[in-house]
Amino acid sequence: MKKLVIDFHVHLSQYENVSTSTFEFGAAAYPDKETYIAYCRKYRDPDNFIALMDANGVNYTVVLAEYAPLTTGIATNERVADFCRGQPRLIPFCSLNPFFHTDLHQRLEDLVVNHGFRGLKLYPTYNYFYPNDNFMYHLYATAQRLGIPVLFHTGSSVFTNSRIKYGNPIFFDDVAVDFPDLKIVMAHGGRGPWYEEAMTMVRLHQNVYIDVTGLPPQKLTEFFPDMGRFADKFIFGSDWPTVDVKKNIEAVCSLDLSADAASKILGQNAWRLLRTN
Repeated sequence: MKKLVIDFHVHLSQYENVSTSTFEFGAAAYPDKETYIAYCRKYRDPDNFIALMDANGVNYTVVLAEYAPLTTGIATNERVADFCRGQPRLIPFCSLNPFFHTDLHQRLEDLVVNHGFRGLKLYPTYNYFYPNDNFMYHLYATAQRLGIPVLFHTGSSVFTNSRIKYGNPIFFDDVAVDFPDLKIVMAHGGRGPWYEEAMTMVRLHQNVYIDVTGLPPQKLTEFFPDMGRFADKFIFGSDWPTVDVKKNIEAVCSLDLSADAASKILGQNAWRLLRTN
């Protein structure tokens, strides 16, 4: 059987608007800015992106909306929906900013039930809220009832105006206790200061997972020494368009992990989370 690979963390190549620091960070991964701009233009076409997935050995991709005008930029839910429409291998995740949107839980219900979104991405460090803030609880209750995963940015960020104090995984202790059936995924695994805190959440809570996006894959077992033991709780993601997805997949496969553990991390765990109740 062919290995299942799901990239759980991909951004659109072109946003409605993007901050200077975000553009500069993306362009730094390419020979020059013009090359980066041309690359992003090419892959704003979903058919071209599907071809890239095939070249990289990716079966399914989670595509993320973003509302972070203070830090990174805006990729609207509508734009993500348009990109994924008619493409069953593209899995749309909506986003909601508690200081930009009203009636969060009602909006989420509409986006999932009526517009086909399969999950929710939240950006505490970009939108300036703590994951365990009470005003988010109606939203979590709705996500739990709908059976969708909620992906949170955690840890550090290089983008101007980010506030990493909101990214400590310890805040998910409250959320996991209060919503034991909510599928909580910590993007970046507490990157930087909080790898151990992220790992503690995984150990303590059955419903908490780590998305390894944005971490050098060859160092994953250094950051998370118990990764093999807790392989059921780790999920592969790339943060494309700033990385070589194929090389990241190969790096995960080369880690000192069993073939079974690598298969779980690269796709099986994500597949299980994406299945609704």
